Amino acid sequence: MASARELVVEADGGSRGNPGPAGYGAVVFDPVTGEALAERAEYIGVATNNVAEYKGLIAGLKAARELAADAKVRVRMDSKLVVEQMSGRWKIKHPDMKPLAAEAARVFPASQVMYEWIPREQNKHADRLANEAMDAGKRGKQWEPSSSRAALDALDAGAARNAAGPPGDAAAGAARARAALSGAVAPRAEAAPVASAESAESAAIAAQARAALAANVTASSASSVGWGAAADMGAPATFVLLRHGETALTPQKRFSGSGGGDPELSEVGLRQAEAVAAALAARGTIQEIVSSPLRRCRQTASAVAARLGLDVRIEEGLRETDFGAWEGLTFAEVRERYPDDLDAWLASPKAAPTGGGESFATVARRVSATRDRLTDRYAGRTVLLVTHVTPIKTLVRLALGAPPEALFRMELSAASLSAVAYYADGNASLRLLNDTSHLR
Repeated sequence: MASARELVVEADGGSRGNPGPAGYGAVVFDPVTGEALAERAEYIGVATNNVAEYKGLIAGLKAARELAADAKVRVRMDSKLVVEQMSGRWKIKHPDMKPLAAEAARVFPASQVMYEWIPREQNKHADRLANEAMDAGKRGKQWEPSSSRAALDALDAGAARNAAGPPGDAAAGAARARAALSGAVAPRAEAAPVASAESAESAAIAAQARAALAANVTASSASSVGWGAAADMGAPATFVLLRHGETALTPQKRFSGSGGGDPELSEVGLRQAEAVAAALAARGTIQEIVSSPLRRCRQTASAVAARLGLDVRIEEGLRETDFGAWEGLTFAEVRERYPDDLDAWLASPKAAPTGGGESFATVARRVSATRDRLTDRYAGRTVLLVTHVTPIKTLVRLALGAPPEALFRMELSAASLSAVAYYADGNASLRLLNDTSHLR
């Protein structure tokens, strides 16, 4: 197989702490048979996820070059950051990334390498290797390949041991099974059922592999909605909605819109911004960042942008509601001072807060126009929108087709993440709501 002219490299890296104990894994496949030709994994000490991912890429490319220096290589990774940077579509700003990207680019001529993003579920082989390397490092050892390949070797042995037909039939069945389980190649339609010469065990292995692949494709498609994966109508414009971190007004539950002061993040809010930045860097899916013009959003967006090496575009349409005379007041204080206006506001989306504020109907028109403009601009891309409670609730409500009163039935925590994917046929799919797992 060393003379193969086409190779698939799958690579991954991880860090338990980001930065923390880190390792990478990489595997080289034959794209025709799905055979794993080479595996690489290493514990690299304390590093970030992105550093580990790049080191996994470099190791995978070098392993492919050892097999065939003139090969056409298709690199498949679940790190959107690495794929987009190595494809030349994203700028590389982080000083730790630049030398690693340059090293990866030197392994093969650029004309021989193509990069492809895949969902995490389709990168399980490389992910397993990376975790094996980190586990070994925790024990003070380095990764050894023999244990990792045992399952695949057993798969071949199980098919070959009981094959009733010619050895080539068993080998082909095992190769198809291994290809399906690895996710390295797409399933091929077969003109006839499994040959009768194959044993029952060999046929079962192939059937299980095909079922695993089908389940993997279904699961990855479902889990990828909202994070930029391909869909029936093409890749959606995906908005990952991030509420800004806490300000001094947030824990007091005071109205804080765009018509009063422009508070900055508190110390808690700054920590929340850094936490969500680390979580988004680990996911590696964000391609663009767009923020409300208000300071608390710009601060939150800047923390993420610094971690991802991206610029921030300001969008006026993402600002919070103008709450008029209610700015800075609690709900109880508004109830005491403006009871009739508050009742009207709660009863109708067309009612505005006291003193010339914005009604929810007005906000919905503004947010809808902003949504339409951004979905056109970012078709097929995954964009972080850093904004406020009302714009996020409005986008979620509209995506679900819920009535205006649904706004009062949602709770949105500071620095929480939601996501909506917008498809070419006008439909939308809600992916996450109020996810604060990155803060735990």
